[in-house]
Amino acid sequence: MTDYALSDETRAKLMKASTASVATALYKRGLRNQFIQNVHPVAWKGKNMVGQAFTLRYIPAREDRNPITVFRNADHPQRVAVETCPPGWVLVMDSRKDARAASAGSILVTRLAMRGCAGVVSDGGFRDAEGIGRLDMPAYHQRPSAPTNLTLHEALDINVPICCGDAPVFPGDVLVGDGDGVMIIPAHLADEIAEECVGMESFEDFVLEQVQDGAAVIGLYPPTTDKAQNDYAQWRKRTGR
Repeated sequence: MTDYALSDETRAKLMKASTASVATALYKRGLRNQFIQNVHPVAWKGKNMVGQAFTLRYIPAREDRNPITVFRNADHPQRVAVETCPPGWVLVMDSRKDARAASAGSILVTRLAMRGCAGVVSDGGFRDAEGIGRLDMPAYHQRPSAPTNLTLHEALDINVPICCGDAPVFPGDVLVGDGDGVMIIPAHLADEIAEECVGMESFEDFVLEQVQDGAAVIGLYPPTTDKAQNDYAQWRKRTGR
């Protein structure tokens, strides 16, 4: 869907960006629906998830098409997605916001981690969530769910545009996840959003220091006074930011 390739430089910038800063930067560009709703870290790792989207789409399961024996099929889309999501990318699953059955479990998610993928996101649930939470690779879902995906889901399409938590995800879009959740950056905006977020994070660190020292937010956030702008300029010189 895109020829964009996430550079190491942009990845490094986004590793330091909060989803809040990404959301604000996208809002300035008129994009208001890029946060994946009701998706949370299985276990927060203390560092961001950043990677391009490789997608998997589920539809409601029809019982005659989804017996347990379908997993013997070497072309089963769920298994193929796990084995073909590129290293450094994020597997994003459209599970129709239905966590009554799992999107995947710890074995498949462990395989993604062993293959060097950057993370996994589902707007449904994961089974064996405790084991997934112990992995170094970030994982995001709605909640734990023990039933196998076949109970309610049929994996159908790989690397097509999907909806995940009410947000559109196109293959190759850039995902940023932190303790709050996951933002989706359209691929063509990723580099400029990353650069803008560097400045936003710097300014907000300055503001937080000022507030912790007793400063009022009016005139400071946003910096509408000469004093606030001058203080920030001096802070940047002092901190090298």
